[in-house]
Parts: sequence; C-alpha cells; structure tokens
Amino acid sequence: MTAVPNDPIADVAGTESGARIGAFFDLDGTLVSGFTATAHAGDRIRRRQARAGEVFGVVEAAVRYHLGRMQFERLLARAAGYLRGESISELNDVGARLFADHIAGRIYPHMHDIVRAHQQRGHTVVLSSSALTIHAEPVARFLDIGQVLCNRFELDDRGILTGDIVRPVVWGAQKAATVQDFCAANGVDLDQSFFYADGDEDAALMALVGRPRPVNPRPRLAALAAEHGWPVLRIDDPGRAGERSWRRVAGFGVAVLRAVSTR
Repeated sequence: MTAVPNDPIADVAGTESGARIGAFFDLDGTLVSGFTATAHAGDRIRRRQARAGEVFGVVEAAVRYHLGRMQFERLLARAAGYLRGESISELNDVGARLFADHIAGRIYPHMHDIVRAHQQRGHTVVLSSSALTIHAEPVARFLDIGQVLCNRFELDDRGILTGDIVRPVVWGAQKAATVQDFCAANGVDLDQSFFYADGDEDAALMALVGRPRPVNPRPRLAALAAEHGWPVLRIDDPGRAGERSWRRVAGFGVAVLRAVSTR
C-alpha cells in the first residue's frame, strides 16, 4: 500500500485553499471508532425499551458491522420500524446525550486534526455517512462540520417517525451519487477533493474523488487501495473503545434475549 505523502496534515496544508475543494468524511470507523448506532441501541436495551426482535437486530448489526457484511438498507428499515411513533425532537435529544456519554471519547484525535486542517484551508468539509441523523449530526456539531449528507427517518407533519426512512438510502453507489449531486450544486470540484473512509462499500466514491484517503480500510477497500495506489492512513484506535462498545452491546443483547425467553 502507498503511504500518505509525508504527513496527512502537511498534505492538506499544501493544497489550494478555498471552498472549491471538498473534504468528505465517513463517520463509523473513520471519524469515530466503531459503530455509533450501538450506543442508541444499547441505551434502549438498558432502559428496557427494546423488544426481543430489536435486541436480536442489535446483536446482528454489531457482528455484521465488525465483519464488514452488513445488509445496510434492511437494517435501517428495521431500525425505523422499531422507532415508529417516536418524536424526532426527543430522539435528537437522546442522540446528543449519548454522544456526550459514549461517542465523544471514541473520536479519533488525529482525524479531528485532519478535519481542522481542511477547515483552516477553507475547504468545504462534509460528513458523508450512511448513518442516521441522530448519530451523525452530534459528531458533526462537535467537529464544527456544517454540512451533513446522511440517512434520515421519514417524518409526518408533526415530526413523528412513520416507521420508514427517506429514500434513496445513502449507501455504496448511492452515497457516491449523493456526493456528486452536492458537488454540482455547491461548486465543489470532485476531481480536487478528498474522501476519508474505511468501508468496502465506500469504494464507489473513493474511485470518484481526486484524492482518495482510505482510513484503516477493511479488506476489500484495502485491496483496491493497493491496486490503485491510493494513500492509506493508519490511525490508532482511541483505547479500542469501538471494539469494546460492540462487544458490550452484543453481550448485553444476548443476556436480554435469554431473560425474555424465560418470561
């Protein structure tokens, strides 16, 4: 694999300044160690708001994410179904609380530095993630990222979740198309832009930007990086919190399932 030229922050500092250059950042596994949605799922389990099927879905999601084999659209639709009838305002409050309690300490410090380096150059910095707003937006606010491209719950006119998600789902090729549309609408030159991500599903967008930056890439993305000579960033995990997080959720989920089965 090709190493990032010199230091990644010096690399950013040496680029042209201005909003014409985009810096797109994935969330889970890139800005944050692990899978942010497990914090919300774990909270619902602890508060006994989750039914047995939802607990099983949490366990499945955590394991599939860790192994890189998540059927993402199905998972999102399932999550939205469990939250049908809830208020987006209240869920946003929960997201802010869980960020402070569980997610802030899992942000990669070096990735935070890279975000700041782009901001100092006046680049258009965007959090582009397949996560839902309640997981992505608190991270964006903390990092002072003003633009968020992510998945959203479908709401009625009272701000209540209908049990579905807004289509098309931001994932894989659709995530690449969403970023292309954003660039066209905002005068951002995709050929001069950066994209930081870890997931195999991000290969489509990685191939479109002029400056692809895989971060701790998973196997398929790592193979593509080697094939195309994309510079790879290796970022230290902040205390392996992400791994501990999904293990705690999975373990607690199994315990709850056992308790439910014995009622």
